[in-house]
Amino acid sequence: MKQRKRIYYNAEQIRLILERYQRGESTHDIARLFDRYHSSILGIPHKTGGVRPLESKRLPITLTLAKLEDISRKLAIGKSFREIARYLNRSPSTICREVNRHGGIKKYRASKADKVAWENTKRERLVTFMETKHYA
Repeated sequence: MKQRKRIYYNAEQIRLILERYQRGESTHDIARLFDRYHSSILGIPHKTGGVRPLESKRLPITLTLAKLEDISRKLAIGKSFREIARYLNRSPSTICREVNRHGGIKKYRASKADKVAWENTKRERLVTFMETKHYA
């Protein structure tokens, strides 16, 4: 059997593979779409249990990139946490925790804080008691 060059599937191709797999199509049929053997796609549904993962999103109450930029600018001109909090209509403790979590007053950068926040949405979380069937 001739060995083929490895291909890496992009997000759209992975979405297509998982959709077809969920509909019950065989891995042989799905692989033929990409001119591949079925073994080249077996790992994709295996990783997620055949279910397409939910899209990452943040809660509406989280600080947006624009608000993080406001925090960064106001810190640069020497404003206090209370003044920033009043401007953003947030609690001073929220601003304090945000700044301290991402390097403190001198090292705080909004883009870096936003990047970390998005990375945290992707991490696995423990299921809380409220998310179990007891209270659903």
